[in-house]
Amino acid sequence: MIILTGASASGKTATALELMKNYHFQKAITTTTRTKRQNEVNGVDYFFLSKEEFLLKKNENLFVETTFYNGNYYGCGIDQVGDNKVIVVDPNGLNSFHTLKKENIVSFCLECPENIRYQRMLNRGNSEKEALDRINNDRLDFAENKIKNATFRVATDIHNVEEVAKIIVDLYQKWLKS
Repeated sequence: MIILTGASASGKTATALELMKNYHFQKAITTTTRTKRQNEVNGVDYFFLSKEEFLLKKNENLFVETTFYNGNYYGCGIDQVGDNKVIVVDPNGLNSFHTLKKENIVSFCLECPENIRYQRMLNRGNSEKEALDRINNDRLDFAENKIKNATFRVATDIHNVEEVAKIIVDLYQKWLKS
């Protein structure tokens, strides 16, 4: 299983999509209590649960990791952990996956300088304020002490998304063989 983490606009989602498109990885589907958006499909985009259902599953220890973000719960079910799966998580999620102590879980921290991430956010439609707020929050959320468990680090400012995905697949396969 490939775990991707990194600050805002570091390329996590684009890399996950590339891994699914060209390397046949499957998305580990996370569970959320947020309202389903138009065009989202339950069991494809997310598993949508009520807060009560989510908390019941959490109390039964059915999640590897959970987080509370913008008034909603998110989590990855233990049943979603598996070979040839990919998931994007925050540093807390990264640390939770590493507590599983499984050899087939390999994590990657995607790294990119702030100025490039800022420009990427603007290019994708974030306001200057939103981009600056995310940069500032990421300085705390992705401080070195919070992502020290990443197995590998990959620079996304010097490689395009196809190259990043290839680097990740090569490192993942080498890791599994070692």
